[in-house]
Amino acid sequence: MIDYIIVGAGLAGVCFSEFALSAGKKVLVYENSSQPSSTVAGGMYNPVVLKRFTEIWNAQMQLDIIQDFYPKIEDKLDVKFDFPMPLWRKFASIEEQNNWFVASDKPSLTNFLNPNLLFDKINGVDSPFGFGEVLYSGYLDIKTLITNYQNYLESNNILLRESFQYEIISFYEDYVEYKGIKTRHIVFSEGFGLHQNPFFYDLPLDGTKGELLHIKCADLNLDKIVKSNIFILPIGNDIYKVGATYNWEDKTNQPTIQGKQELLDKLDELIDCKYEIVEHLAGVRPTVKDRRPLVGTHYKYKNVHLLNGLGTRGVMLGPFLAKSLLEYIEKEVPLDKEIDINRYYKKRAN
Repeated sequence: MIDYIIVGAGLAGVCFSEFALSAGKKVLVYENSSQPSSTVAGGMYNPVVLKRFTEIWNAQMQLDIIQDFYPKIEDKLDVKFDFPMPLWRKFASIEEQNNWFVASDKPSLTNFLNPNLLFDKINGVDSPFGFGEVLYSGYLDIKTLITNYQNYLESNNILLRESFQYEIISFYEDYVEYKGIKTRHIVFSEGFGLHQNPFFYDLPLDGTKGELLHIKCADLNLDKIVKSNIFILPIGNDIYKVGATYNWEDKTNQPTIQGKQELLDKLDELIDCKYEIVEHLAGVRPTVKDRRPLVGTHYKYKNVHLLNGLGTRGVMLGPFLAKSLLEYIEKEVPLDKEIDINRYYKKRAN
C-alpha cells in the first residue's frame, strides 16, 4: 500500500510530490507530458498585481512558503532554478506615479513596494515617468525545476511516463486500486488536461493560452525584470523572455503568428535596441472563471483529490496549495473556502 498516486508532474504535481515525500509518504507519479504550460511559462513571481497596484491574494503567506521551499529543492537536486531579481514597473503617466504613491502607503502593500520612484536610465528603454520597484520578486526556471525533479523521481522508481487510465480505477472503503497498486489517495494535478478527467471535467477550468518569445539583445544589459504592458526578463547570455499574451478562445499549445506579432508590437514600443528572435513558445494556463484555484476532494469519492487552477501565478501559488491540500488530507486542516472545490459542489446542491 502506498499513500499517494499523483497524476501530473508539472508544477502542481512537483509541489505536491515534494511536500508528500518530505512528510515521509510513499508516492507514485504518472506523467505523459501532454500539457507543456508549466515548462513554457514565464516563471515570474511577485506579490503585487502590477496593472492595478494591489496585493495578490494571501501574498505574504505564499512568499513565506516559497522562500523556504524552492531553495530546499535546489539543495536536494543540486541545481539552480530560483533567481531572485528586482522588478521595475515602468510608469506611463503622472497618474500612474500617483497611484503608486497611494498603493505604497497601504498597510497591505508597504512591505512590497519601494515608495521612492526610480529614474535610473535603462539602455534602450525610454522612461520619462520613471519606474516603481516591487520587492520580493524574481523568476523560476520552471523547465529546469520540472526536468530535474522528474529525473529525481524516475531515479527513485516512483515516476511512470505514461497516460493514466481513469476507467480502470477500483474503489474500496479506505483505498483505491489501480493496475494492482493499492493507494490511500489519488491526487490529480493535470493542468488543462482536467477536461479529459471524468471525475472533475465539469468544474469551471477555463484555460488561457499564453505565448512568449525568447530574444537575444546584446545592447539591453538588463539585470532586472522590466514590466510595462509586457515583461522583459533576463535569463543570461543576452537572452530575454518577453511575454505574455492572453487568449481565451484558442485552447491549443501551438504558437501563432498573431501572438508573435502582438508581442513584437509591444516590444518595439518598449525598447529601441536591435534584437533577434531565438524561440517562440505557447501553452494553455489552467485558469478558473472566478480566478481562484481548484483544490479539494471529490464530492463522491473521498480518496480522490484535485490540485489545479494555478493560473498565471503558479510559482507562488503551487507550494501554498500543495501544502494546504496535504494538510487537509492528512490532518483535516480545513481548506480556505476560496480555493475549496466545495464552493461549486454546494452551488449544485442548492
